[in-house]
Amino acid sequence: MTALLVVLTVMGVSLGVIFGYPVWKNWRRRRLRASPFPAQWLATVRATIPFYDQIPADLQGQIQESIQVLLAEKQFIGCNGLVVTLEMKIQILAIAALLLFSQNHRYFPQLKTILLYPTAYRVRHRLPVGGGMVEERQEVRLGESWSRDQLVLAWDQVQRDLGQWQDGRNVVLHEFAHQLDQAEGPTEGVPRLAQSEAYSAWATVMTRAYRQLCADVQRGRPTVLDPYGASSPAEFFAVATEAFFEKPQQLFRQQRDLYHLLRTYYGLDRLA
Repeated sequence: MTALLVVLTVMGVSLGVIFGYPVWKNWRRRRLRASPFPAQWLATVRATIPFYDQIPADLQGQIQESIQVLLAEKQFIGCNGLVVTLEMKIQILAIAALLLFSQNHRYFPQLKTILLYPTAYRVRHRLPVGGGMVEERQEVRLGESWSRDQLVLAWDQVQRDLGQWQDGRNVVLHEFAHQLDQAEGPTEGVPRLAQSEAYSAWATVMTRAYRQLCADVQRGRPTVLDPYGASSPAEFFAVATEAFFEKPQQLFRQQRDLYHLLRTYYGLDRLA
């Protein structure tokens, strides 16, 4: 191992200081990716992702590798008495791994902890109402992604989404898409792209599709995208991600440029 571990003792307390941590982390990740993927885990992945066997074999391997790394690096915490099992973790991480094909071994770098609630949870939300006044409200949520280091999910919603892969709504895809967006700064619907010249095309296609959704929602026209995506560019990116994986044919028919953009970004052709 090329990392150097120096242990210092201060007043009887041992302090581990690791030099060359990125080298050690990459070495550890290579070992995790090279580890055999348990058959029981694979059965869980197949039951979680209904189109798993239609994904190219090399990408199936990437899903397995991503699960092994994420399982080792991300902490799961059950809230309100929920006991988090290994199967639950693999189900969530299998869906999240679908977003990582083109990420060049970037495993949601800001994310450290995934909080699971048994069902929808309440949060207090403060809104400025003018005149220096602030109104406090309670909101019921099914999931949220924090720019610092946490992601929150309602487990019963995750389970519902597992049985409804074609309704265009998936809380795991939605919140982990926000993690991709948040990895490079403010949540604005622009994740990290592989090439600098790709940002211009991203802005053109996304802005046009977002404005189209806003117009459709305002006029009450049906759309393949969840109307919630009209609330902001960040939510639009998350909603478009859900549609890409769950309603690829409808998305291709209604928003062809958007489909092609997401196909390139995610490194997967859902129509194929």
